[in-house]
Amino acid sequence: MPASAAETARTGAQQAGSPGEPVALLERSLSRLDGAGVSLAVLGRRDEFAAGEEGPRPRDPAAVPVHVYGQHVLVGPVPAEGEGGRAAPGCRRCLARRWQSVRSVSLRDALETGGATHAAGEWPYALPFAADAVAALVAAVRDRAARRGSGDAGDDPFPEVHLLDLRALTVRHYPLVPDPQCPECGVPADDSEDAARMPLKPAPEHKAGSFRVRSLDDYAIDVAAFANPVCGALGPSVVHDVSSTSTSATIGCFSMRSGDYLRETFWGGHADSFQASARIGVLEGLERYAGMRARAKTTRVRGALREFGDLAVDPRVVGLYSEEFYSANPRVVPFTPDREIPWVWGYSLRDGVPRLVPEVLTYYHAPGLENRFVQESSNGCASGGSLEEAVYFGLMEVLERDAFLLAWYGMQPLPEIDPSTSERRSTRHMVDRLAMYGYRARFFDTRVTFPVPVITGVAERFDGGPGRMCFGAGAGLDPEAALDGALCEIATDAVNLPGRTEKDEQRLRAMAEDFGRVTALHDHPLLYGIPEMGRYADFLLRSRPAGSAGCRVADLRWDEAGRGRNDGGPADIREELRRCVGSVTDAGFDVVAVDQTLPEQRTLGLHTVSVLVPGLLPIDFGWSRQRARTMPRMRTALREAGLREDDVGPADLNPAPHPFP
Repeated sequence: MPASAAETARTGAQQAGSPGEPVALLERSLSRLDGAGVSLAVLGRRDEFAAGEEGPRPRDPAAVPVHVYGQHVLVGPVPAEGEGGRAAPGCRRCLARRWQSVRSVSLRDALETGGATHAAGEWPYALPFAADAVAALVAAVRDRAARRGSGDAGDDPFPEVHLLDLRALTVRHYPLVPDPQCPECGVPADDSEDAARMPLKPAPEHKAGSFRVRSLDDYAIDVAAFANPVCGALGPSVVHDVSSTSTSATIGCFSMRSGDYLRETFWGGHADSFQASARIGVLEGLERYAGMRARAKTTRVRGALREFGDLAVDPRVVGLYSEEFYSANPRVVPFTPDREIPWVWGYSLRDGVPRLVPEVLTYYHAPGLENRFVQESSNGCASGGSLEEAVYFGLMEVLERDAFLLAWYGMQPLPEIDPSTSERRSTRHMVDRLAMYGYRARFFDTRVTFPVPVITGVAERFDGGPGRMCFGAGAGLDPEAALDGALCEIATDAVNLPGRTEKDEQRLRAMAEDFGRVTALHDHPLLYGIPEMGRYADFLLRSRPAGSAGCRVADLRWDEAGRGRNDGGPADIREELRRCVGSVTDAGFDVVAVDQTLPEQRTLGLHTVSVLVPGLLPIDFGWSRQRARTMPRMRTALREAGLREDDVGPADLNPAPHPFP
């Protein structure tokens, strides 16, 4: 026999440490309704990320979870049965973990580093009207869940949680994205050699030239599921950046603990409407959330490179820091072939076999400083509606950053592109719009080793004042899309750069005097808001006579890439990807992809991968961590491409940090 509503409420409340009077009030209110069982718990009393499966459990497995914190009462999600006797994804523990992740820094620090919290006094909402409101909401939530189960209330992919604010007397509901690391309902997959295999399948474009298998509107993305103040999977909110006058930018942020501090990770979208930007931002946020740690799989391989031989990717080929860096940072231990580290399984698209990849090179914030010998970034991480699409865009990002760094640190003059030759009216209009804000948009053909179009964009202030210049880049088989990608980055950043430069001028000028002060990602682009930093880009911006004609956008098209069918219709992304991979492997490099897809992404029909091309230049942030400057490719690539007669020596390198955003 299931426990009665009163018994379940009393048991749950006693386990959670709640006072008796609210329980008695709720018992009476529930008894006047349908007698639905509830499981009471208090939020903010323990660290849900450290707790395992132990803790208060309702006597009735079907009891509706009710969580209390301050003036808020959370009802739901209604329990559902999963596989193997476990709770279905999206359970009460998912809610508690998601709730904690969007709390204030002070509360999270108290829970996660300072121990348990305690009640400050008697709960002021132990009143009959509050119990009646909770009981009524419980009954309504259970009825709604029953209708959803019968198919009468829509097909939302995630369960619901309802928030009752006892001070404002309002009710709101939010989707709850299941936590893949939940100890009660999460079922991580084993990271195995067989699971890493990635045979490419046909992936036709939904629209010619899009390189996407479906449009953004075809994904069932509910922004509220990922950005809400109760249980947002990617943070408490998404902000519309109304200060941007060039694009309708949106910004969100989630926090993840790294030792004693909470690391903020920002995500966002830059489109011509806030609705589209918010949806794009969610995709980017999920991509970063998936790439930071192996949340959806259990990694088990640990060993030394010497044990694995050619089966593993050699970190020395990917790039290591200078000896000076390791000497100055003794907590970061240099890599050696005998050092045991964690590995994950990836897939070689060149050889068609699984390969081991150092975990820290693909999951760039994997826990355990003792395992880290470099700090990798999200370079090469990309999402798509198919694995083929995701790998394509991940590879484009790797090629883009490699080419940009070769040109910047090699101080290589590049052919300029005339943006007025773009076939896209929106591109030409945005260039004109930037001019209205005092910026000249300039674009450069950045192809070095590979035929894939890579374009560097620069927004250069006409008068040379604060907010001097900002950079962006794009890559893709369609040069129009590559140009649009570079333009979108500089159009978003340029209009706010003068104000940001003036606001932070003292710190930025100190960086300009001492590049050792450039330590974080945002330092790199902001540094070039200082007018005097413009001289480090003269090799690019002053390499041709003013007013001379540039090349056409269409001149960058890689003819051999074909564009699918002869009638100009949609192409198969798999075939386009194969051509791109072939151009890379023909030059002597491997292309290794690691599937990082989260369960919530699969629910939405999404895939995320990390693409690694050992030997290409990796992008780093922080002046002391520039691996690119000392790698063999930095010395030889420009000469091998016929762009200069000799190798690049130490004296030939650009002495300033890269400006990549």
